[in-house]
Amino acid sequence: MTATPLDTALDDLAHRRARRKLGWYIHAAVYVCVNLALLALSFANGRHWALFPLFGWGVGLMAHGLAVFAAAPGGALYERLVARERSRLAQQREPRRG
Repeated sequence: MTATPLDTALDDLAHRRARRKLGWYIHAAVYVCVNLALLALSFANGRHWALFPLFGWGVGLMAHGLAVFAAAPGGALYERLVARERSRLAQQREPRRG
C-alpha cells in the first residue's frame, strides 16, 4: 500500500504539530522546575523577588502556548483564517454581474 500525497502531507503536518506541542510541554516543565527553585530561594531569604521572573517568564510561556495551540498551522485559529481568505479570494475570482 503506497501513501498518497494527502497522507504524506497530513503525516508531515501531524509531525510538525507534535514537535511544537512537545516543545511547549518541555518549556512548561522547565518553567515549573526553575521557578519552584527560585521561589524556594527567594522565600528562604525573606524576600519575594522570584515573583518577577515567574510573571515575566509566564507571559512568554503563554505566548508560546498561543503560538502552538491557537495560531499554528493546522490549529483552529489558523484554519479559520485560511478558510476566510479562501472564501474572500473565491469571491474576487467570480465574474461580477451587472
